[in-house]
Amino acid sequence: MNPSTSSTTASSSKSPVYRIPPYHYIHVLDQNTNVTRLEIGPKTFIKQDNETVTIGPEKMITVPPRHYCVVESPVVRNEAGEVVFDKNGQAKLIHADLDIRLAQPDQAPFPLYPGEVLRQPVTPLKVVPANSALRLKAVLDFDDETAKEQRKAGDEWLFEGPATYIPRKEVSVEEQIRATVIGSNQAIRLCAKKEITDRTGQRRVTGEEWLVKKTGAYLPLAYETVVSVENAYVLTDKKALHLRALKTFTDDFGKERLNGEEWLVTHVDTETHTLNVYEQLVAVVDVITLTSRQYCVILDPVADGKPQLGKKKLVVGEKSFFLQPGEKLENGIQDVYILGEDEGVIIKCIETFNDEQAGATRNPGDRWMIRGPAEYIPPTQVEVVTRQKALPLDENEGIYVRDIKTGRVRAVIGETYMLTHNEELWQKELPKQVEDLLTRDPLAERNVPNRNQGADKSQQSTTTSGGSSKSSTTKRDKSKLITYRVPHNACVQIYDYKAKKARIVFGPELVMLGPDEQFTLLSLSGTIPKKPNQIHTLCLLLGPDFFTDVIVIETADHARLSLQLSYNWHFAVSDMTDEKEASKLFSVPDFVGDAAKAIASRIRGAVAGTQFDDFHKNSAHIIRSSVFGLDENKEVRSQFVFPQNNLVITSIDIQSVEPVDQRTRDALQKSVQLAIEITTNSQEAAAKHEASRREQEAKGLLERQRIKDEAEAEDVRKSLLELQALSAAVESTGQAKAEAQSRAESHRIEGEAAVEQARLKAEATRIEAEAELSRLKLAREAEIKFVREQNELEISKKGEMSRIETDKFKFQVEAIGPATIQAIATSGPDTQVKLLQALGIQSMLVTDGNSPINLMGFGQGLLGGLNGNTHRNPRASTSSNRYNVEEN
Repeated sequence: MNPSTSSTTASSSKSPVYRIPPYHYIHVLDQNTNVTRLEIGPKTFIKQDNETVTIGPEKMITVPPRHYCVVESPVVRNEAGEVVFDKNGQAKLIHADLDIRLAQPDQAPFPLYPGEVLRQPVTPLKVVPANSALRLKAVLDFDDETAKEQRKAGDEWLFEGPATYIPRKEVSVEEQIRATVIGSNQAIRLCAKKEITDRTGQRRVTGEEWLVKKTGAYLPLAYETVVSVENAYVLTDKKALHLRALKTFTDDFGKERLNGEEWLVTHVDTETHTLNVYEQLVAVVDVITLTSRQYCVILDPVADGKPQLGKKKLVVGEKSFFLQPGEKLENGIQDVYILGEDEGVIIKCIETFNDEQAGATRNPGDRWMIRGPAEYIPPTQVEVVTRQKALPLDENEGIYVRDIKTGRVRAVIGETYMLTHNEELWQKELPKQVEDLLTRDPLAERNVPNRNQGADKSQQSTTTSGGSSKSSTTKRDKSKLITYRVPHNACVQIYDYKAKKARIVFGPELVMLGPDEQFTLLSLSGTIPKKPNQIHTLCLLLGPDFFTDVIVIETADHARLSLQLSYNWHFAVSDMTDEKEASKLFSVPDFVGDAAKAIASRIRGAVAGTQFDDFHKNSAHIIRSSVFGLDENKEVRSQFVFPQNNLVITSIDIQSVEPVDQRTRDALQKSVQLAIEITTNSQEAAAKHEASRREQEAKGLLERQRIKDEAEAEDVRKSLLELQALSAAVESTGQAKAEAQSRAESHRIEGEAAVEQARLKAEATRIEAEAELSRLKLAREAEIKFVREQNELEISKKGEMSRIETDKFKFQVEAIGPATIQAIATSGPDTQVKLLQALGIQSMLVTDGNSPINLMGFGQGLLGGLNGNTHRNPRASTSSNRYNVEEN
């Protein structure tokens, strides 16, 4: 209740009469004594002039069950519960104190005395549910009667549910704590805020962390903090945990772990694992599975929990395992070397060991080969250098092999060869130009500059570069034997730098280059006019061939002329087996340029003493005689021979003769044009006369042909009319004949169809009858077989039952024994004798004399049929009577 509001209400009332309802009150201030008193209804209060109503009428405070309120500065009460007043009549107060008031047994409302303040209105009591608690803190020292413990200011504790919390003025509620539910495969991580004893009774120091794994709800204590909820890792045969110790401790398996130690936890140790507070998860390790054709090498293997640094361990499949901390695979999972008959592996020893397979001791650096067929798993003391496969080589194929011990290189040709452990493939290097020329056809590309008379150097360079780019796309295997096909009528020179000897091979032939051999590269002149180093080739064509050249000459009257000449040439080799004769072919490096210069020199010398007019008329004779020379008969020779290399020039073709000077060229051109004009006019007149004659002949032939064509047309017209008449007759008779033939064909087809249908029906009936007969036959056979098997089973059953009964009776007789059977057989008469003796009858006979007397039957009749067996064996009865008579 707010006092200011009440005072405002009271002051606003003008009437001095206050009607106070039941359970209401007012505060009255006596202005003379400045004492405020309490007036409680029901009553009618008349205010005096010196009095002022400060509060009221206000309703009393009612605290229902399970509620409370807090009153600040409560009044002082004596032992009887009455309010204590001072000498002025003012109610004494406990200032700055709090009073928590609960529901009273009589639930009577109470007023607030002057000076009391309702700090907290009526509030329901805090109900703490199950698995929850209130964290309480003492603000004053007090004795806790419920816990029977003295609380100090600052102490904290829990009020656990289910319960209703009754507040106290010495205690403040800090927070409500809910229990953490720990599921299966879960744990909670707790931390102590001060030294405590946990729920298991263990002492915990400040900052210590631990795990609680018990399934269910866990309510942390006041000085416990839930750090996190830890989920357990499920371990399978394919996953394991790689852990590291954060400090020295004893793990869940009772093993002491040192600070920084790493280990694995697998499914063999436990199915699920929750990380300890001192365990750190490094990684989840996957299983390594090896098949029967796989193996691996483990570096720094772990033995007895300690890594063997620097060592290796070989693991062969089939196997599954986890890598221990610190272990790693050398080259991952490797496949077993499965070697065929043409395969092998070269092994190099890196550590001394005893090779059980070879029965020898291997030292570091040793190399050897394992040949197939075999399966090979290299031990850890060796490394596999390479895997070799036999190379199948044709008779024209080969490889270069180098011995790594001696360095000797040799060529292996025409066999299936596998490198040994002391051999390796050797790569033969060639000059770049030779590499390019090996991929080109010498016949297709060599004469390109010579054949194309108008080709310049740029075109030739383009062709060469294009060939190089094409050849560069396919790289040569440098370890394979270099072969070169020498074309027909050509030769190549090969020089052996080791033997310092050259050999010449004439085509057609396949050249195989040895390890120390190189081709002789020819650099010939080319283009028009000839320039050196334009054509590069490996083979020398022997001809016949030609090359073209342009030379400039000067006549005796100083007329400069440009001649384009073409020379036919070939090499004259009488004996190809003669090395001396063959070596001359390569004695001149550039035979084209040499021949062109020599011929041009002779022509210039001959033309220098000849006038232009004479040279223009006799140019061919002058040039040929200057080149070939004259024999004894002053006749021009047929060839010109170069003795240095046996090059023979057989003919010279003068393709063009053009003056270099422009004026001379114009005058020569005018004279030539005039001669051409005269010749043209004469030819034109002759052509006109010939054309007129041919025209008259053509007209006569045309008229004769026209008359002949008309006669042939009349003959054709006559044949047409005859064929038309014949066609009309055939048409009229053909229609009737066709109709008759169609009707006959129709009747024939219908008859054949009916016959075929009847045949098919008969065939179907026969098939159905045969099928039914087969079915009935199979059914009867199956029925007979069934009855026979049933009878056999019944006979077998009866025989087996009789055998079982016989065996049963035999076993029963054997089990009872002969003595027991005899005792059973004689038990009846003995019993009857004893009964008669017990009755005291000495002798008794009742008979009519017509039937034999059965004393035993008679005795049984007297006893009332105690035995109950009236149908007995006659023999047994007779024996019994005899026995009884003897007894009597």
